[in-house]
Amino acid sequence: MLMTPIPLSEARSLPIWRRPITLLFLMAIAMPLSFATWSALLNNFVIEVAQFDGSDIGWLHTVREIPGFLAIGVILVIIVMREQVLALVSLALLAVATAVTAWFPTMGGLLFITLMSSIGFHYFETVNQSLQLQWLKKDRAPQILGWLIAAGSGATLVAYGLIVLTWDRLGLSYDTVFMASGGLTLVIVIYCAIAFPQFESPNPQVKKFILRKRYWLYYALQFMAGARRQIFVVFAGFMMVERFGFDVHEVTALYLINLVANMVIGPVFGRAVFKFGERNTLIFEYIGLTLVFTLYGGVYWFGWGVVLAAVLYVVDHLFFAMALALKTYFQKIGDPGDMAPTAAVAFTINHIAAVFLPALLGYLWLTSPGAVFAVASCMAMTSLGLALLIPRHPAPGNETRFSALAPAPAE
Repeated sequence: MLMTPIPLSEARSLPIWRRPITLLFLMAIAMPLSFATWSALLNNFVIEVAQFDGSDIGWLHTVREIPGFLAIGVILVIIVMREQVLALVSLALLAVATAVTAWFPTMGGLLFITLMSSIGFHYFETVNQSLQLQWLKKDRAPQILGWLIAAGSGATLVAYGLIVLTWDRLGLSYDTVFMASGGLTLVIVIYCAIAFPQFESPNPQVKKFILRKRYWLYYALQFMAGARRQIFVVFAGFMMVERFGFDVHEVTALYLINLVANMVIGPVFGRAVFKFGERNTLIFEYIGLTLVFTLYGGVYWFGWGVVLAAVLYVVDHLFFAMALALKTYFQKIGDPGDMAPTAAVAFTINHIAAVFLPALLGYLWLTSPGAVFAVASCMAMTSLGLALLIPRHPAPGNETRFSALAPAPAE
């Protein structure tokens, strides 16, 4: 990576394989190669090898979310390290931690290696969101964000396909698959570090902690999104293994379906946000999530079966892809220099509930799994109420539907 930064305005003179948008696509491909593969194998690995129960998996995910809660530390790191460099360093940490996961088949070992991979994942996601909002023009951001989702899904499609086709046939081990996925991510990171120059954004980022009153609705939506997402991430896949006895290749098959759907639907969601606006898109998402979590509870309370559970798992995953509307909502209301510090603050807010919720709900899971999904349904309805406060045309000074009546202070 060249040390002399190139202004973003001059990046168009570079060959396409060295432009900022290409770097965004490569990073979008590299991250899920490690993280999504880790997610696909985790539930089987912890049950079959580490003998986890619902409480154990809850504690593991609580530890996994601590770095997300501390993502605000990114503000301190970017004082001494450029965001682009931090993104690649974080990806490298995620890759290495994923590669060696199978070397730590105990509760203590998994807590440690999960913490390391989580630092890489959450710090990468924080600066990646900041770079996306700085490097993409507002009128093109929804569509390109949709394509970035599709790119990440397409990259892992091949990896998941190989797991489904070869896990039983070739007798693959957890160590082999973890090493391969982490290694591929690391190869991409090394290429990005060598091939791309550093890019200078036109708006210098505020490198200090900021918490603006006029962003309050964005903060609230982030908090609820993080709380409700934990229930899906922690317990939806765990349910498929614990209750229905899904094997590795069967869980991975669900991920394959999700990937194909995201490849097709991701760009559609981007166009939907552009056409219908963030408010309508998020309202649709939260209504859908309320129904999905309610039906999840029915799977336990009324024994509706594995087919419905699998369908809900896929639909649930698709709705979360619509969260790109939250990014573009903030891009429209935020000051250009606030992208990096607010991304860090938003990640911390997003993970407040994630620090304690998995552990608490892990104990509830032991007595009433259906009640866990009832809690998630209530959270989705709360998010729906907040989404109704987004104006049809968000902008600085028009952050919420109340802004026209009583404009929020600048700070």
